[in-house]
Amino acid sequence: MALNLSTLKTRTLTALVFLIIMLTGLLWDHWPFFILFTIIHFGCWKEYQQLIGIIDKDYAGITPFHKYGVRLAGWCIMLYFTNDAFNIGDFSLHAIGWWAGLIFTFVLPIIELLFAGTIHLKNIGYSALGLLYISLSWGLMMDLRSKGMSVASFDTSIDFGFVIPLGLILSIWINDTMAYFVGSLIGKTPLSKISPKKTWEGTIGGAILCVVVIALLGWWSLFYTVKDWTIIALIAAVAGTTGDLLESKLKRMANVKDSGTIMPGHGGFLDRFDSLLLATPVAWLYATLFMK
Repeated sequence: MALNLSTLKTRTLTALVFLIIMLTGLLWDHWPFFILFTIIHFGCWKEYQQLIGIIDKDYAGITPFHKYGVRLAGWCIMLYFTNDAFNIGDFSLHAIGWWAGLIFTFVLPIIELLFAGTIHLKNIGYSALGLLYISLSWGLMMDLRSKGMSVASFDTSIDFGFVIPLGLILSIWINDTMAYFVGSLIGKTPLSKISPKKTWEGTIGGAILCVVVIALLGWWSLFYTVKDWTIIALIAAVAGTTGDLLESKLKRMANVKDSGTIMPGHGGFLDRFDSLLLATPVAWLYATLFMK
């Protein structure tokens, strides 16, 4: 895979803009974080429904109530996982997500039956997969953000909730970038027919460099242990690459190059966040069980 300087320039410029937006949402406060991932959530859903609609024409014909209702139902999952960290006065987003989610669970099938005249289980299945693939992942990301939001340091309550999400996202970015460079320079053996441009050399090289860099950063930082950061980096490399291949499979089935066009050189929301979608649940599981 030859190094394409024009593609690299486009990807780099887009990545810089993307980096500024992401860092603002990640580091500023928990509310910009919530707004950022709300936008990402709905962007991913829009592209997911478009891809599934191309793959299966029946799904393209779902009613507007189904199309937008399931997106809102997914957002309720995000709200639910904010726990007690995201409150507006006496209003808890966690409670709103719980009750609104229950309402959607009962109301959506009834509305679908009234307006579509029948309930297509296959289409419901596609939407249910979307809830697991997209909404649950971003819900767990909100839970990761709420971990460590109030850590006592020097008698001051400081918001360190960004640490795990930032570490996971940084790991994925390093893995993707290093895999691209290593694969461009020495890659010869295709990793999978699903994504012919990916090579074993790039994938392994990216994973090794990702683990090394994140482990060094973990050794330098005051948060968690080097072992924790090494495992987070491995999760990002393995689950992230799997997520990339999964989204590539969806695009091949739909016969499209990119899931969207919002980010030149990177495609759409799913193109940019496919790795994070699969890595987040695994990282959440590890962080919940083992990271203290």
